[in-house]
Amino acid sequence: MIIEHTVCASEDNTQLRSILRRTLCLSNTLLKGMKNTQNILVNGKPIRFIDRVHKGDIVSVRLGFGDEDSNIPPEDIPIDILYEDDSVIALNKPANMVIHPCSGHPDKTLGNGLMGYFRSTNQRIKLRPLGRLDTNTTGIVLFAKNPYVQDFLIRQMRERGYEKHYLGIVHGVLTPSAGEISLPIARKEGSIIERVIDDAGAQSLTLYQTIQENQEASVVRFQIVTGRTHQIRVHCMAVGHPLLGDTLYGKIPTGLIDRQALHSHTVTFTHPESGQRTTIKAPVPEDMQRALSALNLSNPDI
Repeated sequence: MIIEHTVCASEDNTQLRSILRRTLCLSNTLLKGMKNTQNILVNGKPIRFIDRVHKGDIVSVRLGFGDEDSNIPPEDIPIDILYEDDSVIALNKPANMVIHPCSGHPDKTLGNGLMGYFRSTNQRIKLRPLGRLDTNTTGIVLFAKNPYVQDFLIRQMRERGYEKHYLGIVHGVLTPSAGEISLPIARKEGSIIERVIDDAGAQSLTLYQTIQENQEASVVRFQIVTGRTHQIRVHCMAVGHPLLGDTLYGKIPTGLIDRQALHSHTVTFTHPESGQRTTIKAPVPEDMQRALSALNLSNPDI
């Protein structure tokens, strides 16, 4: 993997180390292993990290990653690959599946299936999910294929350059039809799972836009600015419009869907190799399509 950067006017007379850390997002750990090697060049020649670069200089970094060992057992589980290249792989997670093994789910996870795919394609890569989804939330889960890509995208998340949008079906009609929900979220006392709105909790911000509606339900696009556990579900409950089928927070009986109607629909990010904005989309799953049809609402993907 080779990444290049042309030094701009605002970076003129800057130390190479600063370009590598701030612009190219190389961690100190990665830089430590590359010091005094031929893998970092300026205009085709090696220079010291403390040397200064100037406008128009071309910084070139060759990133080599060897085979990695993983402690997650590979399993022959079908996975739905939405996108793959040398940097990332995006999977479409089904309902009733967790992302990686844990005490309550030691196997048959999305991670086990991905490790099985990596083994079948001779890729020795660790599992690096960029975010998580609840067991019964469907849609995009993005994985980084090496530590540089992971660091690069995590930095985008912190700086809000990584956009993730969800589609949900909520009870009733949100007023106003678009806006934000800014309410702090905390763990419910006595529960390891449930969350509540609490002034002592972590500040949480959800942006939303209603796509279509009728008197019974609405299709809403959500963007989480902060990433709290169950954030969309808790915020929808707090404003009186819980997600259809959410038995933990909504508790409104429905025969239209047997899980919360929430789907990770799109992710958009700056690609670590090409530098281009990249969007990946997961189609609306069949159970949500059936619920939409029963509610006389159309599929947002059409």
